[in-house]
Amino acid sequence: MTRSTQGRLAAIALVLTSFVYSAALLAQGAPRISISPSVFKVEWVPINGNTDQVPIAQGNVADTNVQVHWYGDAAQHLLTSGSPDNPGRPFSVWSGECDGPFAITFSQKDHYVDLTGLAKMRWVVKTSGFHAVRPVIKLADGTMLVGNLAATSPPMMTQLEFTFAGVRWVQLDPERVVTLADGANSSGEIWVETPDLSKVDEIGFADLMPASGHGAGGFIHLGNIEVFGKAVPRGNGPT
Repeated sequence: MTRSTQGRLAAIALVLTSFVYSAALLAQGAPRISISPSVFKVEWVPINGNTDQVPIAQGNVADTNVQVHWYGDAAQHLLTSGSPDNPGRPFSVWSGECDGPFAITFSQKDHYVDLTGLAKMRWVVKTSGFHAVRPVIKLADGTMLVGNLAATSPPMMTQLEFTFAGVRWVQLDPERVVTLADGANSSGEIWVETPDLSKVDEIGFADLMPASGHGAGGFIHLGNIEVFGKAVPRGNGPT
């Protein structure tokens, strides 16, 4: 028997052993990994079929239970872009005319979102230059935070996802959309050490750099966004 054949047989035996072991654990009542369900999805749609580049509006979000929020003067310059029948450049939003930092967030009318545990975000992004899409959350007490995760995907629209458990947060000024120091951080750094993600009011994205205008340069391009977590009725704590 050749060494390569022996190696293949050993690999098959290892896979079978792992399968049997996993089945035995389940039979003994071992805990299963629980995946957080989808709590809301942002799908960008034209208003009255208009696919021109115009500032985004509430009507550009398909789900009427999802509300849009704008932060920073430049947020008003985020434009619709693309076409619903173009898989390479689907109907989405583009920041090329945003002349300063901005954030866009989304909330549900009747629910907060619990982002603890295995909660995650999935989004379709494209970036140019050194621009990056960063997650933003607004807690129930009004505190806004921006994450250290920087999603980039030149030169095409790409679906990415991440878990909130792996993100570190910095406080965000909602008017200027700049990062702030956290006075409660005993280490002297700006990180918000233990934010309570069990009741989050708004979830979205930010670009902390001014864009370069039309044409090649610096911008972000963002398609559909989906948040996975646990819905928490407004006025109540997590159940």
